[in-house]
Order: sequence, then structure tokens, then C-alpha cells
Amino acid sequence: MHPMERQPKDWKFWTVNASRLVLAVVFLFSGYVKGADPTGMAYKVGAYFQHWHLPFTDASLVVQGCVVLLAAVEFVIGLYLLLGIRRRLTSLAVFLFMTGMTALTVYIYLYNPVADCGCFGDAVKLTNGQTLAKNLVLWPMALLVLRCNGSMARFISERNQWLASIYAWVYIFILALHSFHYLPAVDFTAYKVGTDLREAMQAEVETELIYERRGERRTFTVDSLPGDEWTFVDSRTTVVKPAAVTDFFLLDDEGADLAPGMLEDTSYAFLLTIPDAATADDGCNDRINDLYDFALDNGYAFYGAAAATPAEIEEWRDKTGASYVILKADRDMLRSAVRSNPGMLLLHDGKIVAKWSNNNLPEGLESWQPARGEREQMQAGGLPLYVRQLLWFLVPLLVVMCADSLWVASKYYKRYRHKKLLKQKQMRKKIVAGNWKMNKNLQEGLALAGELVETLKGETPKCDVIICTPFIHLAPVAGLIKDSVIALGAENCADKASGAYTGEVSAEMVKSTGAEYVILGHSERRAYYHETPEILKEKINLALANGLKVIFCIGEVLEERESGKQNEVVKAQLEGSLFELTKEQFANIVLAYEPVWAIGTGKTATAEQAEEMHAFIRSVIAEKFGAEAAENVSILYGGSCKPGNAKEIFAKGDVDGGLIGGAALKAADFKGIIDAWN
Repeated sequence: MHPMERQPKDWKFWTVNASRLVLAVVFLFSGYVKGADPTGMAYKVGAYFQHWHLPFTDASLVVQGCVVLLAAVEFVIGLYLLLGIRRRLTSLAVFLFMTGMTALTVYIYLYNPVADCGCFGDAVKLTNGQTLAKNLVLWPMALLVLRCNGSMARFISERNQWLASIYAWVYIFILALHSFHYLPAVDFTAYKVGTDLREAMQAEVETELIYERRGERRTFTVDSLPGDEWTFVDSRTTVVKPAAVTDFFLLDDEGADLAPGMLEDTSYAFLLTIPDAATADDGCNDRINDLYDFALDNGYAFYGAAAATPAEIEEWRDKTGASYVILKADRDMLRSAVRSNPGMLLLHDGKIVAKWSNNNLPEGLESWQPARGEREQMQAGGLPLYVRQLLWFLVPLLVVMCADSLWVASKYYKRYRHKKLLKQKQMRKKIVAGNWKMNKNLQEGLALAGELVETLKGETPKCDVIICTPFIHLAPVAGLIKDSVIALGAENCADKASGAYTGEVSAEMVKSTGAEYVILGHSERRAYYHETPEILKEKINLALANGLKVIFCIGEVLEERESGKQNEVVKAQLEGSLFELTKEQFANIVLAYEPVWAIGTGKTATAEQAEEMHAFIRSVIAEKFGAEAAENVSILYGGSCKPGNAKEIFAKGDVDGGLIGGAALKAADFKGIIDAWN
């Protein structure tokens, strides 16, 4: 069930969800960029490690593993935020992540170890100051989402969220590992396939010409020059758009730049990029040498380009048997041009027409089909690569979400049908039942019962009031409340009708005291006295046979809630003890949901979580006993219900009251909870 269907849409709801969606988009984008171009991110992480004098380079498995893990964590957290999966855990993870990243960016801003922090890779380059400003905006959002995670709308049900979760992990890991092994799934650099390097190296400028006439000065453009009466004074040139590529140069041993000639070559030209000759993979040298021979045979230019010392270049020649010319180039350019060490760039008439990593070098141009840049793909009606990559993720995810929505909608439709059929039928009872547990001696119990009678005297509560007391109080309390609005119940009964069972109290004995109700299946009885579904089944049958109404307790513990098994556990408890009853017998059952994980643990169950579980319980009853039984059965909330939160909890459509523990031992508090129905 999606809580968004039931939550009130107040300012807090909209603020929390707006913050959550902003964070989700940022995390998804950041994780996707890192996964699509992990090598580029490895360069940035390697720069951090070098600054901190850590013994790991960008080519090490440690750095590459950190990049893949970081991409996966950010991407999955973003998806969890977007869909509302594991809201408490996710909001905590987001807050801790943003706290760590904000602290890191403060350090980067103060000490400037790198020029670009790399949070969005080469997709969106931010200065260290801009990155700090971004995190200072996102951190309060993360804190708000953490504090109010219960207000996050869920866009996929708990039942099916595991499908989206697993797919997200698989997708991002495959994306990152594939991009590491070959080339980035999306090229965010200025050296995309289809780029005309001559155009990319040209800045877009605007020239203004200043003329004067009789002391008056005006600015004109080249296309709108004034008449002869104006005298030229000065000119001003402004860069409108800087050149995308500023570092593409290829120097020979004499220092001559061969790049312009290569870009003017109307034939094909191969450029082997070697960003780091010391760590470059020489396992592909046979394929490289074959390509060199192929280029010579067909009259194509073939050069190597390395950011290396003469000694490193000679070492590369010795290892690979290279006989091609190796030019000097800028390391950052080589890293951007091809995300591989070594990599291969194919140029034709100044355009980049293909790229290959060291793991998929072609045997020759016969096995290569000309690649098209994004602009050419769009003109031809095709989709850019990044769109296709995103569709591989979005389409299956949307299929899962649509299937989930249909499943949820079918549940809502069933409930709508149930309510429509039973619209004219009697409304189910609202109940506030007190469970005294093992508290109060006989005199104290009688005093408390008497105080409750006086407190409620002359009033007509809008709910049934029940007090369930220890066995010793039953008979005398029954006399005290005889003419009041209070009904009496016991806290337990035996699973035997009678006999040699020392210390036990049978259902018949309970009934004889004047009690009308009995609590069975309480979490404390299950935990401390190991009451099984079979034992509880016997107790229920005996209680019903003796004319008692049963308040039957169900609920999950912390481990079951955290593992997402709460629905499974509660359904099993219902099936194990109630499902052999007839519809007529079930009409004498009151259910009480106990979030055991939120009782005495310091954790808090929200009203929305209570409503979600109550609705699920009612759907289980509907499947077994029918719509009418599901609508008529009262389901009480057995968590920490107090005068301060009772009204909020009781306002939920599927919560019919409460089974009250500690607050039932004080007449004023118990009265405050009863008044929550007013």
C-alpha cells in the first residue's frame, strides 16, 4: 500500500517530499555519471589519493573498486529516495553521506587539492566553491528528510520494492564494469565521436567596433558599419563561448606541432593515446602493431601520442616492439580523448569517427562500421547513446512500477467494493481496552476501578470501554463496574477446559466472574511463555465456547520489521490460530496489532505505519472470511498509545481503537485516550 494515498497533504508533507525528490535526482545523476564514466572518476579519485600521499594510482584496483562502489551506492540511494524504499534506513544513509561529503568539500575549498572535485564527473564541472555551496544547500534537505522520513510518499509497495532494488544494483554494476572494460557508456568529454576538432578548437567571439562622430561614440558590429562621417576609434573582442578543446597538440622531437596537419588530412589517421606509459597495458601490443601495419599498407597516417619522458617512451618501444612515431602530448588531453591506457582514436578529415579501448581494438577498418556522433544520430532519427542507456534502466523500472501500481490498485478496488457493499451495514465498534498486566494488588486494583467508574459517570463515551485485569481482580471489579459503561476482560485463560492443571484458570472460570472479554496471543505471552499457534487455537475455541469475546493480539518483532517480513509474520499468526473458525465464531473476535519492535525499544511506530499494517490485516481477513467480516472486525492498535498521540492514531481509517498498557493504570490518562474519540 502506498502511504501517499492516506497521508494528509500539509506543508510538511510537500516540503519533505520536494527535498527528497531534489536529493534523489542529485544522487541518481551523480551515481549514473560515475557509473557511465568510471575511468574519468578514477582519475579524480587518484588525484585525491596522490594529494593525501596514499600508495594507490588511478589504475589500481583499489581506486577502481572505490569508484564502482561509490557509483552504485549513490545511484541506489537515489532510487530508494525516489521510490520511497526503506525510508528510515535510506534517509539515515543520505544524511550520513551528505555530512561526510560536506565536510570533504569544506576541506577541498580551504586547501584546494584539486581544481574540480569531480562530484558530477565531466558531465557538469563545478568549482570547489560551487560544490561547497551545493552541499550546503543539500545538507539541510537531508536533515529534514531524516527527521521526517515518515512523511515521504511511497511510489512502490513494500511487497514489490525488492524488484526495483535488485535491478538498480545489477544495472549500475554492469554499467560501471562494462564502461571500465571498454569505453564510457556516455562520453561527457569534448572528444565525443562525431566531433570536428577544428570547430571545437575555435572559440566563438564577438567583435565590437567603436566609432566617433562630433564627440559622440557608438559601438557597431562588423555587419553594421556606420557611414563615412564616423571615425574609427577602437575595437573590443569578447569571447562568447570558449573553445571546447584547447589542449590538442602533438609535438615531434623538434617541437613541431603535427596536430594541424593531421586534422587537415582528408584520409583516415590513427592516433594511439598513451596517457601513462609506465602503467599502460602492453598486452594488446600485437593488435596495435597489426593496426600499424594495416595503416601502412593502406596509406593511412598512424601516430602514437604519450605524456611520458624519453626513457618511458623507449621502455614502451622495448616492451611492445613499436616502430611507429610517438609524439608528445598533454596527459589530460590523452585521458579525455580516450578513456583507456592505451586507447585508439580514429580521425577523418578533422573529425573523430571512432574510439576503441585496449580491450576491443579492431583488426582493421574492414571490421569497423563508421560511428555517428549524437547530432548525426538525431538527424538520422536515431537516439543518442545516453538516451538508450537510460532507457535500458527506465523501461524495466517503469514496467515494475506499473505492475506494482496495478497490484495496489486491485487491492484498493477490492476494499472499495467491500465498503460499497457494506455501506448500509452496521459500523464496526470503536474500542479502548486497558491491559493492566501484572500490576496493582487487590486493594489498588479496586481503587483504580472505582476511580474509572467515577471519572466516566454521567458520560457516554463514543467507544466501548474495557478493562482487562489480573485474575484476582475479576470478581470484585465486576461488582464495582456493574452499572457503568465499562466492560470487564481477563488477560489470559488456560488451553484446557478443566482438570489437574495447577495454577491455571479456565475460560469457564473467567466467564463465571462476570468477565465478557479475554486477551489471547499477547506478545509477552508468546515471548515469555512460548505460546504457539496451536495452544492459542485451543484457548480461542474454549473462550468462544464459554461465551467470551476474544481480543487476539498479533505483531512482529524488530528483526522481522527490519527484514521486511512484517506482513508475512502477521498473516502467519492469523492463519495459525484463527483460520479454522467459522464466520459466526469470527464475529466474536477483536484483533489487536502490536508493533513489538516499537514497544520499549526507543523506536517509534508512526500513525501511517499503524494504518498500513491495519489495512493489510483487514485485507487478509477479507480473503479468508469475506468482505463483511473484514469490515465489521475491530482492529485495535497495541503500540505506545497515549493521550498525546491517540487522536492522530485513531484518525486513521483502519484503526478502531487501542489496547492500552501503561496509560491504562492512571485514570486520567485512560480517560484522555477514551476522549480521543470525541
